[in-house]
Order: sequence, then C-alpha cells, then structure tokens
Amino acid sequence: MLRAVGSLLRLGRGLTVRCGPGGSLEATRLPAQALPTRGLPSYSSGGAPSNSGPQGHGEIHRVPAQRRPSQFDKKILLWTGRFKSMEEIPPWIPPEMIVTARNKARVKACYIMIGLTIIACFAVIVSAKRAVERHESLTSWNLAKKAKWREEAALAAQAKAK
Repeated sequence: MLRAVGSLLRLGRGLTVRCGPGGSLEATRLPAQALPTRGLPSYSSGGAPSNSGPQGHGEIHRVPAQRRPSQFDKKILLWTGRFKSMEEIPPWIPPEMIVTARNKARVKACYIMIGLTIIACFAVIVSAKRAVERHESLTSWNLAKKAKWREEAALAAQAKAK
C-alpha cells in the first residue's frame, strides 16, 4: 500500500483532504486563495497578466487567456474600429476583446436594421398616399380580381359545354 503522508487532495471548491502521519485523514474547508495551484494555469478576470514578479507557494499566477481569431472575427474587429487594418491584428487575442467586438457589431447591426425599418415605413406611407390619390385600395383590387376570376370561370364553363 502506498503511503502519502502530508499530501493534499482537493475535492472541489475549497474542500481538501490531507493525509496526516499514521495514515489518518482530515478534511478541511479552505478558502480558494489558500489552495495551491501547482502547474495549473489560472486566468485573471480582467484579461491582464499580473506582473508582481515570482509567485510564492499557494499564490495564483494569473495568465491571460488567448485565442487565434478567425477571418470573421478579424472582419468584426475591423468593422467595430478596434484595429485599422488586417495587418495590425495580432495572431493571438484575448477572448474578451473578441466578445466585446461581437457585442458592438451586434448593436451596430441592430441600429442599421432599425434605420432600414424606419425608411421602409416612410416608403409605405408615401406609396399609400399616392394610391389614395389614384383612388386605389385593397378592397377595389380584391373586387376586380374576383370579377376577373368569375369571368374566367364563366368562359371555362361555356367552353366545356360546347
């Protein structure tokens, strides 16, 4: 049997089990900052690395997450004004920058759709006013269409009778 005296086992958020002398186990609940993070990458919420020098045992080393932008992401970054040209975009970008650019692009697209909707409303109003001047309405169009269908049905019935 293996003996792991003094080893620490993490069982989730803050719950640790320490193997003491003689094989005894003791469970404790530690705050998240007190847990050692050996070899595990940790990411900061702000996306900026902490430049506090060498990290001691039990401290979290903050490394910003990076990802390679796709061509679509690059176009969004250009359209939102984050970069001026495709050459300025670095090969690795923090995900927060891409998410922010997508949100700005989404808002811009919504504003464009709102503007086009307002323009279409004014076009329909102008078209309806011109139709009123010509004494046209949907009711008159429907009556004319149904009269035409009745004529065609009568002609088809006469052709069938012959």
